[in-house]
Amino acid sequence: MSEAIKGTNTHQRLIALLSEQGAQYRVVEHEAVGKCEAVSEIRGTELGQGAKALVCKVKGNGVKKHILAILAADQQADLSQLASHFGGIKASLASPAEVDDLTACVFGAIPPFSFHPDLTLVADPLLFERFDEIAFNAGLLEKSVIMSSADYLRIAQPELVAFRRS
Repeated sequence: MSEAIKGTNTHQRLIALLSEQGAQYRVVEHEAVGKCEAVSEIRGTELGQGAKALVCKVKGNGVKKHILAILAADQQADLSQLASHFGGIKASLASPAEVDDLTACVFGAIPPFSFHPDLTLVADPLLFERFDEIAFNAGLLEKSVIMSSADYLRIAQPELVAFRRS
């Protein structure tokens, strides 16, 4: 799948979901940039409003699970906290092939919504405690969504799990 096509269906599905659910959101088109700091500046949002999406896998103790872990872009993940939350021994970032299979998006474009039945959605609560709106790449590197934090929680219904580094 070419990068021009990859993510298009995810983007369309996301926008349809937000519209159907009556979310307060706006789409921002911008240059495709790879750094959270640069894209937040382009969006006109604070770095901490960015919803960073990490596709992880938890293994051990008979557990084998894929997680879409969402946290504020100004924070770092402690994957060992995710592993212990799900009863596993260790957690790691998923391979590019797994990310492609589970999200149909390139790295950096993954929205904080799971559209795959084998991808469990969790979010660190700090992301929603500091800002009324969150921002994220919306399936494509050149399109972002800025939306109400309350609407995100209502629609996505992530399990809230503190997994940021202290």
